[in-house]
Amino acid sequence: MQINDLRWETIQFTERAALCFIVDNGRVLLIRKKKGLGAGKIDAPGGRLEAGETAIEAARRETEEEIGLVPEDVREKAELRFYFLSGYSLFCTVFFAYRWTGTMKETDEATPFWMLKEDIPYDNMWEDARLWLPPLLGGETLDGYFIYSKNEKLLDNMVVIRPGTETDTHRL
Repeated sequence: MQINDLRWETIQFTERAALCFIVDNGRVLLIRKKKGLGAGKIDAPGGRLEAGETAIEAARRETEEEIGLVPEDVREKAELRFYFLSGYSLFCTVFFAYRWTGTMKETDEATPFWMLKEDIPYDNMWEDARLWLPPLLGGETLDGYFIYSKNEKLLDNMVVIRPGTETDTHRL
């Protein structure tokens, strides 16, 4: 199956989620997920939207629950769509936060750590991250479309930089 085989605009996504990357002075706050979808992989704090919750509310809540920090100055950077041949599908909104409150801590869900943007361990992340995270870190906003096999191998993808968007002034 390929990207153009799907009518993305008609997919009723199984779940909606949000990710929140906290960025500061050339560093990105990442986590090693301990459980759930992507357990063992490196990612950003985030998770599924609860009933009646907006994506930005979920990003803030999940970040606080997973690592103890409350993101502030949060900006939407991307919308990512995932289709798994297993039948699961996910719509994920990606945010960047440039300020935060609270104290970073490890929880039963995640181990947080700071990483210089040039040292991000893409080999330990979902395969698609190396396709969309570098443009976001460069100040772009985008839309991503990804198809995964039943055993979570990336089969096809399309990343579209949003035209006419202002480059983020908080570039790393």
